[in-house]
Amino acid sequence: MNPKVDWYFSKSHEWQKELEKLRIIVLDCLLTEELKWGVPCYTFQKNNILLIHVFKEYCAVLFFKGALLNDANHILVQQTKNVQATRQIRFTNIKEIVEMKSILKAYIHEAIEVEKAGLEVNFKKTSEFEVPEEFQKQLIENHALKMAFYRLTPGRQRAYILYFSAPKQSKTRASRVEKCMQQILNGQGLND
Repeated sequence: MNPKVDWYFSKSHEWQKELEKLRIIVLDCLLTEELKWGVPCYTFQKNNILLIHVFKEYCAVLFFKGALLNDANHILVQQTKNVQATRQIRFTNIKEIVEMKSILKAYIHEAIEVEKAGLEVNFKKTSEFEVPEEFQKQLIENHALKMAFYRLTPGRQRAYILYFSAPKQSKTRASRVEKCMQQILNGQGLND
């Protein structure tokens, strides 16, 4: 146990018992405990394997390369359709964790083996993401915007495409595009 991580587990929140149980299970798999992004992160030879985190309705173990795991028990959850690598195992009570202890350990050991083998997730290229119609229209009509967008790094382009694509309504997508145009023209990413 890493004392720098203790504060996370001692915070008073509704998932405290579940988090403490998950911590014991994960540490029993001989991973190194660290604090990254404000949550407990577990590594093998300095490579991220998983983290433990909470949400309103559940707590979860998130595998960084979960997409590469076998998932024989069909318990891995892809948070959104755009998440490419990570997968979660979600828990809503301590009983589930206790019942799934051996399965969880098997997934953790498999994740360690994935890391040992040096396997990598094949990410979709930015060009493979569908550009929403509202943004496509602006790129056609505004040459400067088109040039500025394609000068951005692939990661920044992808962030904009995903952000513009998220709303269900065309009006909202168009509004997002309009609000971000100057930022793109300035050569900035979505979160710069």
